[in-house]
Amino acid sequence: MSARDTTLSFEFFPPHSPEATMRLWASVERLAPLGPQFVSVTYGAGGTTRDRTRLAIATIRERARLNVAGHLTCVGASRAETLAVAEQYRKAGVTRIVALRGDAPKGADKFEPHPDGFSGAAELVSALREMGDWQISVAAYPEAHPEATSMEADIEHLKRKIDAGADSAITQFFFENDVFYRFRDKCAAAGITAPILPGILPVEHFGRMCKFAARCQADVPEWMHSAFGNCKDEEEHALLATAIATEQCTDLMANGVSHLHFYTLNKPDLTFNICQALGFEAQPFSMAQGAAG
Repeated sequence: MSARDTTLSFEFFPPHSPEATMRLWASVERLAPLGPQFVSVTYGAGGTTRDRTRLAIATIRERARLNVAGHLTCVGASRAETLAVAEQYRKAGVTRIVALRGDAPKGADKFEPHPDGFSGAAELVSALREMGDWQISVAAYPEAHPEATSMEADIEHLKRKIDAGADSAITQFFFENDVFYRFRDKCAAAGITAPILPGILPVEHFGRMCKFAARCQADVPEWMHSAFGNCKDEEEHALLATAIATEQCTDLMANGVSHLHFYTLNKPDLTFNICQALGFEAQPFSMAQGAAG
């Protein structure tokens, strides 16, 4: 695979302040020239960012004219309330949804379905499929979901989501590609034929990334601890992060991966530099006039 054979997508999160709004639009403006197949906007636990997510999606579509996928979770909402958000997405011109169970809200030990809500992503996918012609992505975990009893059980759960009508799966980030290749082979052996899109996390801040990785049980190999520990300043850190992700993506593309999904954290420069190093060329682009949200 080369950049000509590979498509991109970028994940953003909705802003929570005027300064964060400026960062989001700077991120969109920086990455849109790379021609992503789609971008996605996250959705807080219990719908805590519902209005901001919806506004960000509508504005990205209007101003950047990008194909936007809205995230949708099962946490803290009834079936009717959840599907009403999907209907609002549709009215905004959205045709893609990332359907997730969602994490437990802050202060809760584990996910508990709403009394009138969906029990998980498979039920949500099924309801969305009945609702209309969506492009639906679900989550996948190359190192197993933290709540899974085993990798085999987690893959069976992924297959239920695909069988319910999901078109593709986007993985949690990982740093050792062999982890992804083994996972991909196990999914194929389990009868999963939908595309599995690797999630790539450029390392903006190594310490914060390690804390996040610990929460989702994503392994950070020892060689990364050593490499980032030897960085003398932010410039060396950024160069190392760019080199690591570029090498990771190059190997993925050489092993048949035709789509890369980047978790941007609304900080676009590393992602942009990685994509350029991979051979993706920025095209002329200008944001349409209008309010930024």
